[in-house]
Amino acid sequence: MEKITSFTIDHIKLKPGIYVSRKDHFNDTVLTTFDIRMTSPNDEPVLNTAEAHTIEHLAATYLRNDPQWKERVVYFGPMGCRTGFYLILEGDLESKDIVGLMKDLFTFMAGFEGEVPGASPKDCGNYLDMNLPMAKFVSKRFLDNVLTDIDESRLIYPQ
Repeated sequence: MEKITSFTIDHIKLKPGIYVSRKDHFNDTVLTTFDIRMTSPNDEPVLNTAEAHTIEHLAATYLRNDPQWKERVVYFGPMGCRTGFYLILEGDLESKDIVGLMKDLFTFMAGFEGEVPGASPKDCGNYLDMNLPMAKFVSKRFLDNVLTDIDESRLIYPQ
């Protein structure tokens, strides 16, 4: 079997950032998958399931309500390695195209107060596995350490 593209990225050199993971073409439609890498792989602690689950709920809700982007959101969800998330958007996009959206999203999550959307037994299959304080903490850390002054080294995969 051929190695899939995401396993060809040098995870030793990979730092937190926003990267284009892949582009899929379906007739006239392009879907761009973004790698929203929040922790340095194999170097920093991974996200625990509770904060990752909370971020998934907050981000999916925010993105699907954003007036500019909501019609283009296909998916937002965690990576199996728990170092970040995948965001799939309709369109032939580059990382720089969504920096503003990511800043807005992570600002929203870092300051979120109240009940986590969908965190109830009726709405979620594992509603008790949530940690809002840690989700806010890691969102603020990503916002402050990566997004605030993001440059090309955090927008294009390392070679």
